[in-house]
Amino acid sequence: MQPKIPIASITDEFSPDFAVALDAMVEIGMHIAELRVLWGKNILNLSDEELDKARDMLGERNIAVVSIASPLLKCVLPGAPAIDTRFQHDVFASAHTFDDQPRLTDRAFHVAKFFGAKVVRVFSYWRTVEPEKCFDGIVAALDGLARKAQPEGLIVGLENEHACNIATASETKKVLDVLDHSNLQVVWDPANCLISGEDPFPAGYKLLPPARIAHVHIKDCHLDGHKPVWGPVGTRAIDWKGQIAALHADGYPGCISLETHWPGPGGNKYEASWICGWNLRGLASM
Repeated sequence: MQPKIPIASITDEFSPDFAVALDAMVEIGMHIAELRVLWGKNILNLSDEELDKARDMLGERNIAVVSIASPLLKCVLPGAPAIDTRFQHDVFASAHTFDDQPRLTDRAFHVAKFFGAKVVRVFSYWRTVEPEKCFDGIVAALDGLARKAQPEGLIVGLENEHACNIATASETKKVLDVLDHSNLQVVWDPANCLISGEDPFPAGYKLLPPARIAHVHIKDCHLDGHKPVWGPVGTRAIDWKGQIAALHADGYPGCISLETHWPGPGGNKYEASWICGWNLRGLASM
């Protein structure tokens, strides 16, 4: 069966070796990619020659790029309350500061347009012990990004990230209510919502306007206390059957992109993504 919603993957979830990742994706039936780390380097740190090489490799396999999984606003907001140290800060070969953001923005927009990707993923600064006190700073930053992206024809995709200040559907809705830019949309991650203490589906999803969901990440876990225990997609606490059915019913025009997280049997991440990729294909085909 063919998926009712197109399926994709962050390539480095299979392997930092771009060719290995792309070939696995093609076998599963994924012809859409999300770019984050290639050859051990963050997508924004690739040279122009490496970008050319990556585009050629994608073209050879007839794979389109949907999103640049950038690290924008994955940094400390100056003057904010203390960082909440309960959360791991995943930087994916790209650790930057607040002062780096203008340069990173220009590079992210350039790379997105180079690959023909519509979505540039962004965050909301590292989560603090009082995230509500960061709200105005987050809104100001997102407003600026959306205004800059609009004439470029790009979507700023705010991911609800458990290690950042906007982590739940409730927190995401507050941002959307304040900023009505049509090109400020959501990268919806139900697992991150679960880890942040909120039921992602159906409760969390119902808070979000479907028309402002640009992209969806799929991974699966259950909680041991407050700690996520990752596993194969479709076998843990997220109601992925219900979530995918709701997306389809709401006319979601985007894709569902694999972000495995599960380390896999014996720590084999390639095998983990292979299993999760096929599980995703099955879930998206129901």
